Amino acid sequence: MNHLALPSFTPHGYLNAVIEIPAGTNTKYEYDKQRLEFKPDMREGRARRVDFLSYPLNYGFIPSTKMVKVRGGDGDPLDVLVLAEYLPTGTVVEVLPIGLLMLKDLGEWDNKVLAIPADPAQRIIRATNWREFQMEYSAARHIIELFFTYYDGLGTMTLMGWGDENAAMEEVKKWRQD
Repeated sequence: MNHLALPSFTPHGYLNAVIEIPAGTNTKYEYDKQRLEFKPDMREGRARRVDFLSYPLNYGFIPSTKMVKVRGGDGDPLDVLVLAEYLPTGTVVEVLPIGLLMLKDLGEWDNKVLAIPADPAQRIIRATNWREFQMEYSAARHIIELFFTYYDGLGTMTLMGWGDENAAMEEVKKWRQD
């Protein structure tokens, strides 16, 4: 299966999220566009393990999106952060966006949609929109900010702010390829 070619939106109107890195792990996996498989990201000839805390949430991408470099993106599919228990690499899950983390990675936009599973049984928080998340889980927002600001070393990522669920949906539409 070509995970990149899956539709961005499900028939139910939710977003598809493809998980690359499960919550609670440190090995950085990426989807190989040529081989159509998940494999560890390589750095200096070795599988890359994040030398920091484990990922606090599931990390992946929205299929059929691409943050095009000529428009300031990083050239990759739009990232998604799924607040849920451990989801294995390769899992495709329907999600509801609740926010947008806006980052620059060495000058390129590297925004991340913050989402929860569409299935309430898979959720680990009660918030279903940005306002509720801000009110009830501001500490989680700070943890996410700190993780993504520091996990790849000091000075590589710059926090540019947050957007709500509407900003997240606009970001998906901006980079859609389907």
